[in-house]
Amino acid sequence: QLQLVESGGGLVQPGGSLRLSCVVSGFTPDSYAIGWYRQAPGKEREGVSCTGSRGGYPLYADSVKGRFTISMDNAKNTVYLQMNNLKPEDTAVYYCAAEQRAVFCGLERERQHFWGQGSQVTVSS
Repeated sequence: QLQLVESGGGLVQPGGSLRLSCVVSGFTPDSYAIGWYRQAPGKEREGVSCTGSRGGYPLYADSVKGRFTISMDNAKNTVYLQMNNLKPEDTAVYYCAAEQRAVFCGLERERQHFWGQGSQVTVSS
């Protein structure tokens, strides 16, 4: 099965930037899409962004459009989430997840087959 490990979270001031990484490991002959989700205390996990297999057809939640960018480095088996102009409302644990056999991605939680452990992002002064 696939394994996913997030990194890059931390504490940043409002207006700052962070780049999250999701390293995917485990052999599979199937294509897969990768999604980024976040969960703040007391709230449901919500989809943030996703990219289809080979880094195509990205999607973004309205709350992060124009600020976040998703990308995939196929050679490194790594998906990135570049987060710019961060706001306190972005504070959450961020998770990456994989959907197997998916050329196109989607932000529905039910689509995902495998999840990472999460990385804390805190935006505060």
